[in-house]
Amino acid sequence: MMKIRNLMLLLLAAVCSTSVAQTSAETGKVGPVEIRDASNEPVALPDLGKKHLLIFYIDPDHASQNEKFREDLEKNQINSPNIHSFGVINLKDAPMLPNAVVRAMIRKKAKQTGATIYTDPDHLLRDAWKLGDVNDKFTLIFVTKERKIEYLRKGELTPEDIREFYRIIGKYK
Repeated sequence: MMKIRNLMLLLLAAVCSTSVAQTSAETGKVGPVEIRDASNEPVALPDLGKKHLLIFYIDPDHASQNEKFREDLEKNQINSPNIHSFGVINLKDAPMLPNAVVRAMIRKKAKQTGATIYTDPDHLLRDAWKLGDVNDKFTLIFVTKERKIEYLRKGELTPEDIREFYRIIGKYK
């Protein structure tokens, strides 16, 4: 009886992992993800498949990473009707910062800058899109409206990373 049960669990795991692989690995496309707004209300990742997405996925423990690059983008925003840009704060990898405090800071920053900022309390985006290790990293993601990740960098950006970023953005404006 125990062997049959273990075999059934193994089969179930294989079927589940196969269906997940088909969604992203075989098609090369990312799927919809439900994240949270600054008030912790569920919200679907906006404009996926409708516009190109520029996503700043940030660990608040390392919010100053790539600060000069981010400041430059705030001053010289990428204004294009084809690109929707927003931030997603990776709350899961900042266990010492209370989520309520981070959300209050997000609301304040959004009010000051007009930026749209969401939260990811439990690696929802990381896991759904198989982004790998994003702990302690500023992660920059550009997704085409065909739902393909065109640009993904984690950590401190090099001058070459930044040139490549602007080259890719230029293609989709």
